[in-house]
Order: sequence, then structure tokens, then C-alpha cells
Amino acid sequence: MLLAAALIATPVAAQTIASPDGRLAVTLATSNDGQPSYTLNVASRTVVAPSPLGLEFEQYAKLSNGLRTTAVETTRGEDRYTLPAGKVAAVADRYNQIVVHMAEAEGKHRRLDLIIRAYDTGIAFRYAIPQQSDLTTLRIANELTQFAFAGDYACTGLNLGSFGTSHEGEYDPVQAAAIRPHNLYELPLVCDAGNGGPTIAIAEAAVENWSAMYLTGTETGALGVAAKLTRRPDDPAIAVKLDVGGGVVSPWRVVMVADNTGKLIENTLLTSLNPAPRGDFAWVKPGKTAWDWWSGPLLAGVPQAGSNAATERAFIDFAASLRLPYMMIDDGWYVNSGTGPLVLPGADPTKPIAKLDLPGLVTYGRQRNVGLILWMNWELLDRNMEAILASVERLGAKGIKVDFMNRDDQEMIGFYHRLAAATARHHLLLDLHGATHPWGMTRTWPNFLTQEGVLGAEYNKWTTRITARHNITLAYTRMLAGPLDYTPGAYRNATPATFRIAATGPQTQTTRAAELAKYVVFESPLQSIADTPDAYRGQPGLDFLAEVPASWDETRFIAGTLGQSIVLARRKGDSWYLGAMTDAAQTIAVPLGFLGERRYVARTWQDGATPTDLATASRTVGATDSLALTLAASGGAVAVLAPVR
Repeated sequence: MLLAAALIATPVAAQTIASPDGRLAVTLATSNDGQPSYTLNVASRTVVAPSPLGLEFEQYAKLSNGLRTTAVETTRGEDRYTLPAGKVAAVADRYNQIVVHMAEAEGKHRRLDLIIRAYDTGIAFRYAIPQQSDLTTLRIANELTQFAFAGDYACTGLNLGSFGTSHEGEYDPVQAAAIRPHNLYELPLVCDAGNGGPTIAIAEAAVENWSAMYLTGTETGALGVAAKLTRRPDDPAIAVKLDVGGGVVSPWRVVMVADNTGKLIENTLLTSLNPAPRGDFAWVKPGKTAWDWWSGPLLAGVPQAGSNAATERAFIDFAASLRLPYMMIDDGWYVNSGTGPLVLPGADPTKPIAKLDLPGLVTYGRQRNVGLILWMNWELLDRNMEAILASVERLGAKGIKVDFMNRDDQEMIGFYHRLAAATARHHLLLDLHGATHPWGMTRTWPNFLTQEGVLGAEYNKWTTRITARHNITLAYTRMLAGPLDYTPGAYRNATPATFRIAATGPQTQTTRAAELAKYVVFESPLQSIADTPDAYRGQPGLDFLAEVPASWDETRFIAGTLGQSIVLARRKGDSWYLGAMTDAAQTIAVPLGFLGERRYVARTWQDGATPTDLATASRTVGATDSLALTLAASGGAVAVLAPVR
């Protein structure tokens, strides 16, 4: 919503725009050779030093030098909206905006607009190429966008090293000076400016008709990072191919800003920078789902657990017993499926295998208020998307999980958008696996509830990589971009010393209380209860799993340090939920000032004597109290605080 505007029609020098609270300031300047750059100051401290902007075309041609400012527009506005699912129910992000119109002083006089917004919680900028006679087609090899650091920041990031991955890996500490041009860092990259300064996270928003952005070291070796766009598989010399037509815009390049890393978790800029919803999404219902794949499947009461009706009915019964709204049927339900990324001849999601009796399972679930979500391979879906989705809708399933894209080039970004729009038309929920990082698209398509792109619980089945430190780090890094389908719920809990790798009946290296905490800490409006019904039967903590929501009205960071510990508070209605996770054993005194004037009954589930034990308690608390949570090594705790009635 734009509230005011002013137009300057003459060339101008450096332009500065401040956030509504005045704490952040972005300055756009032009060098002597006509290259634009920007600088970010936070509380009068330079955090992003002068950083070049521009576009690079094939064969090293550029739209960045020899530019002059022809006009400047300033506006102010507010992104005010509601989210049917996510970490908050309502958002109000105020901003001030500047649009700097530029053109080449000589030659073809090509035009480039720079749009910059300053929010109280960060900045965003994008390129706009207006309609013009001398630039009708874009063949972009890369952006010249950089984020120059004013010091050797302590960063944390996922160095994927190459394009075309599943975006699953560890976010490791790295000094800014050690980030090299051959590195390829996933978004977001989180960096602490040090010396009491702010923490920033570099991300992107509203990625459409473009390729995804990665970050590399600068070619000059200067402190900071540079943009690197995913190449097109059909034309590897370039990343983006577009007809300018009436004009095109790039994705937003975003720098989230907070006093500390934990406060970045509350940031809502990525959804705010995406378009408003395209349709009526009142039918979208977030919730938790049972899942037949992670445990093996393993079912004591079914002689040959797998893709058959007896197995799926058992999982549906389990979902119904916990009042879960969904049950997910993984790979193997349609003819010639069950081979993961490999598409066999004759594979067809419109033809369920006979032994599954999928129509009967849909009816069986409907009678128990459990909707089915169906897995399918992306490549197969892309061949005949409309017919397959129409078939799923007619069947009565509630959504689909699409897997193994492992790409984020311009063509694949187009697939993500086509799929989100198509599933919305067919009133189907969407979960993406083998996918890239989020960029706030869930605002535009609220049926797109969650996505993978995370080193999650499945890796317990074949590695020792899923440690407490890794899990905690995800909350401060990957989760800043948006929902992560980590798939928690493992109930075979061990210590790192006793953990054993097992594909069937897998374990975790963290405690049961830490597993419960993931349902509060990790954002995913479609949240898995991943283990077999057998693992939960008669076990403590099942009452919490049944009760904890999957979507929230409010989120607050309470305490913690990246990689070491975290305490989050999330509100649903008038009840609060606390989730705490730690690497080293400790007792945390959680301040309850966020409760306000009412009194609350606090029920807690904390670590017990063994990794599978839970110690439960209940007491009445208020805003002046603190809640002591005792966490074991690789442990956790949860609490539900409900108003005294």
C-alpha cells in the first residue's frame, strides 16, 4: 500500500532512505564511472559497506557502468495482511521506498530502475527493467549484486558447492574472510557484525521468472559476498532469459537485521515482499500428518507392512486417534512407482495399484476425519500436470507431496509457480521435497504449506549427521527463509554414544523431550508425526503431540545462542507453547513477561533419567515469574501455558 510519493525529474547525487523508526539507512550512490552502489547503516554503524549493483549479460556485457540518475521517486507504505498458516497470523511491516530511475549516458541509453525499501527489520532491493525499444530481450548471465562487509564477520552458512542439489546439508561457522569465489553458499547466510553490532541474514524474496541466487566470495578477495545465479540447463552460458515486454523485475535481495541472531526468527520480510494471495484460500487447513515412510514402514500388526491397504488403514487409525487431520502415503501407491527419483515406463499417478484400494482408503479416512496426502515424482507430474491433479481432486485426497526436483534454475522456478497455482485451482495442499530454499511464496499461495530443502530426520536412517547442534542451528539459519519439512516425531531416542544407524526403526541422537520441542521450534504448517504407531503406543509425550498446533498466531524468541541452545515461545489463540533445545546439559530460567496480566497453568514435559523418559509437572504462573526448564545433554523441554479459567 503506497501512502505518499514525490518525483524528482533532474539528475541527483547520492540518495538516502531510512526505515520508519530511523534506525536503518540505505544510501544509493554512483561512482565516477557511473556504477551504482548501496550502503547499509544500522544505528549509524556501517554494516554493509558500499556494494556494487548491476546486471551482467552473456559475453561479459553489462548494464551497470555509465549510468546516470534521471529521476527519483520516494514513497512510504505498509505491508499489512493475514496468513492462513505460518509463524504469525497477522503482519504489519512498514517501509520507506525509493525508486531511482537510471539510464546510460551514452550508447543505447538503456534504462535500469533500482527499487530500494527500508523496513524497521531489514532492507530489500530489486532491479526493474522498463519497456524500451533498445532492450527487448534479456539474456542475463549473472547479477553484479554484492554485499560488502565492513569487517570480518562471523557467519554461518551452508556451502553447497554446486548447483543441482537437494539443498540438504549442515550450516557451519565461517569467517567472512574465508568465503571463496569457488564456494556456493545457500540462502540465507547469517552473519554477526560483532562488537555489539547487529546480526544480518542475506536472503531473497518473490523469486519468479528468474533463477535462484547463491552467494560466493568476491573475485577481488574483498570482505563480503557476491550473487551467483543458477545457470539454465538448456543454455548454461546464462541464468535468465526473458522478453522485456512491458517491463520485468528481479527478485528482491533482502538483508534482514536484528540485534541478535534469535530475533531474526521473528522476521516476516520474506512473505511481506511477495505478492498478495491469488484467490480465496479459506479452504486451506494447516495441521499435523501421520506418515508411512520414515519408520520403514514398521507395524507389528501387519505381516508385510508397505504399500498395501492394511498398512495405510493402520496409519489412518493412528492419525484419527490423535485427531490428526492428515495421513501421508509415500512412494509406491501408483502403478510402476516405488523407485524414488527414477520414473519407470508406464508409471501413472492416475492409476493406483489395486492392492492399495486407494478410493477405499480415502473413504476410510474421510469417515475418521483424516484426509490423505499423496507422494509423487515431479518429472512425472510435469508431463501431465492438469490431468494428474484433476484425478487426485476427484479421488478426494487433500494434497500432494512432490519430490526430487533438486534444481532451482529459471525453468524449475517456473515449475514451482505453475504447480502452486495448479494445486490451488484443484484445492490441494502442496508439500515440496527435494526443493530449494523458501522465499516467501507461501503468502501468494497459502496452500503451499511447507517444503524440504533441509537436512532433516530422514538422515537418521543412514548417517550420524543429525546432532543436537545441527538441529539447533537450523532454527537460526535455514528456518529464517520459511517453513522446513524436517519431519520430526522419532520416538526411539538415544544418546550420541548409544545411537545406531538403522533404516527400519531409526533412532535419534537427541532426547524425547528434544523431539517434542521440534514441534514448537521448527516452523511447518504441515508437520509430520513421522514414526510408526507402534513407537507411540503407551508412551509418554503423546498427549503433547496430539495437542501442539502446526500453525501459530505469534512467535517470540526468548533465549539461546546459535548452535548451542534455543527457547522459542509461540502463541495459538490464548495459549502459549514453549520449546527448548540444547546441546550441553543446562537449566534455563525462562522469563514469562510475554504472558501479560493473566494467570496461566503451565504444564511441562522435560528430560528424565534416560533419553526416552519425560518428567512432567504443572504449576500456576504469571508474567512476573520464570519457568525453570532442566535439559539434558542433546535434550529439550516443552511447556503449554493455558489461561486459568
